[in-house]
Amino acid sequence: MGRFCSAPPPPRKMRIRLHPRVTATAIFLAVILAGCAPADDKLDSQPLPATNATHAPVPAVTAKATAQAPTGPVIMVASNPLRIQIESIGVDSDLMELGLTDEGALEVPTTAFPAGWFTGGPTPGELGPAVIAGHIDWVTGPGVFLKLGQVEAGDEVRITRTDGTVAVFRTVEVSQYPKDAFPAALVYGNIDHAGLRLISCGGAFNRSTGHYEDNIVVFAELVA
Repeated sequence: MGRFCSAPPPPRKMRIRLHPRVTATAIFLAVILAGCAPADDKLDSQPLPATNATHAPVPAVTAKATAQAPTGPVIMVASNPLRIQIESIGVDSDLMELGLTDEGALEVPTTAFPAGWFTGGPTPGELGPAVIAGHIDWVTGPGVFLKLGQVEAGDEVRITRTDGTVAVFRTVEVSQYPKDAFPAALVYGNIDHAGLRLISCGGAFNRSTGHYEDNIVVFAELVA
């Protein structure tokens, strides 16, 4: 069997931007990421010393002002993602689609590769937080997001889309959260710009439970 992790779902009262095919009731149910254990696991762990699990919301990205156009958010039209590249950690992966199970949980990749994009949220480059999840390892060995925790602020994430465009993001923060302190509103909530959240397992692997104790979340913003 593989190693497992989980991320709590968005708060039930939080308003988030959803794909028309997905209801708010469904997404508010347990979200299970990257072959994860049940989201209500209460595991003791310590966050990375260099991170802060209670930080201010990610600021909006603005386009460069010109004489012809006012400053405003960088936004792209909807287009499904096909590929993710993070050169700094050697990631170059196709993207599969992740929907919801009959129980309302997020579908997860069934192997170490590829990563998956949650189709119930915005496409990368659209207004709102696009979500991509992946394993750090699996029964077969290292996973697509093995080195996700090594991403640094300012690293580039490139998402190739079906319309031929490439959405380019810059990371603004990398944080590690204990499962019982996961910032669901910050990760899944409405934002006023095009954002990206990369999520995987993190922290110590608890051999007695068979689960990782933390989640790693990379926050990124679309750039021009």
